Amino acid sequence: MTVVTPKRFTIDEYHRLIELDFFAEGDRIELIRGELIQMAAKGTFHSVCSSILCRQLDRLLGDKAVIRGQDPITLLNNSEPEPDVVIARGKDEDYLAHHPYVENILLVIEISDSTLEYDQTTKLTLYAETGIIYYWIINLQVRQLECYSQPYQDNQGEFNYLNKQIFLPNNSVSIPRFEDASLELSRIFPSEEYSS
Repeated sequence: MTVVTPKRFTIDEYHRLIELDFFAEGDRIELIRGELIQMAAKGTFHSVCSSILCRQLDRLLGDKAVIRGQDPITLLNNSEPEPDVVIARGKDEDYLAHHPYVENILLVIEISDSTLEYDQTTKLTLYAETGIIYYWIINLQVRQLECYSQPYQDNQGEFNYLNKQIFLPNNSVSIPRFEDASLELSRIFPSEEYSS
């Protein structure tokens, strides 16, 4: 009996495929635990929220950190996801030689509508497993922010976060490690009148 197993890629192999123009222009691919994953297309609601969020974070943090939108981060378990937003240490030029590693990352944010379940399961366990301390999901389906912190591994070897807090559109939330910077969620969620 022949056993069929999928080909898994290392980060170096994945980078080589990119260099060889293996992917078509416009392909939205990310490497998750060695597998090539086709990313979902972004709707207009998602795109507007992402644009507003990046602008607000840039205004709040200025030169205190790097705000990266839909750019790769390099994780240890053959993963190179492209979160919607990452706040990283340092300045943009620090990432000329490599994408941010876990030790560079202050906060990972996914904006979720059609990808909500994936972001709450696969992405959440991936980020917890690799030691991302703070992970946020902007849940567009129910218009709330889910803030996860303190990654841990349970007795069955599964990874998750010890803390989960929910914030509503009329709340403000402090940005981790920048407690003096408060994000007004009413400015992040596009008005409901435009979302239908």
